[in-house]
Amino acid sequence: MQMHSNTIFITGGTSGIGRGLAEALTRLGNQVIISGRREDRLREICAANPGMRHYTLDIRGPEAVHAVAREVVAEFPSLNWVVNNAGVQRSLQLAPGAPLDEQGLQDEINTNLLGVIRVATEFLPHLVQRPNALLLNVSSGLAFVPMARFPVYCATKAAVHSFTLSLRHQLKDSGVKVMELIPPYVATELGGPRKTVGPGGPQPMPLDTFIAETMKAIESGDDELAIGDARNLVAATNPESVKTVFGRMNH
Repeated sequence: MQMHSNTIFITGGTSGIGRGLAEALTRLGNQVIISGRREDRLREICAANPGMRHYTLDIRGPEAVHAVAREVVAEFPSLNWVVNNAGVQRSLQLAPGAPLDEQGLQDEINTNLLGVIRVATEFLPHLVQRPNALLLNVSSGLAFVPMARFPVYCATKAAVHSFTLSLRHQLKDSGVKVMELIPPYVATELGGPRKTVGPGGPQPMPLDTFIAETMKAIESGDDELAIGDARNLVAATNPESVKTVFGRMNH
């Protein structure tokens, strides 16, 4: 993939993976536009990275996604990359009789799955007209082997994986490259502080290490970019391996 001279729109750009990718891509000479819900954070990041631009966007709202997509394309007609990165992760216990947080449930599905679909479909009519076009959807290693305390998050990321497979097939003759970035457990603020799982349990991959490996993976042009320990989860997708890895992650 051409890693410079692109115009790139990134959702969830206010922290973690989104911010890390935005800054790394800016350093390579790309025009990067970040979006997110926190206006103050967006301004701070753009001030620290001259040339970066931002839009305030809550991808839970279809009207907001439609309006921002139109504005971005109008202001940046050279746009050729869209990175679907925004996500939320909540711990959820489904014990019998426990009350269900309906709003939290809807927010997680709306952000992690419906938001991805909305952003993709809003920008695709423009991307199909651009050279070197890329749509990059961020899923998770937990799409392949779930962690039980994040049941909705894992389910939405599995759905993103499935959606990306279908979208790639539908766009195979369009000229738009469709990639899936599959992160491991990365040291970001997603989900808040975590405890390791059992003796010698999983440790987060440092964000800067993750970003460096991800940049090389994007450049490779592969369809699925499993980074770090996520490779083990992707490899464990035959039924018996899933049971083994699931047990180890969730005991």
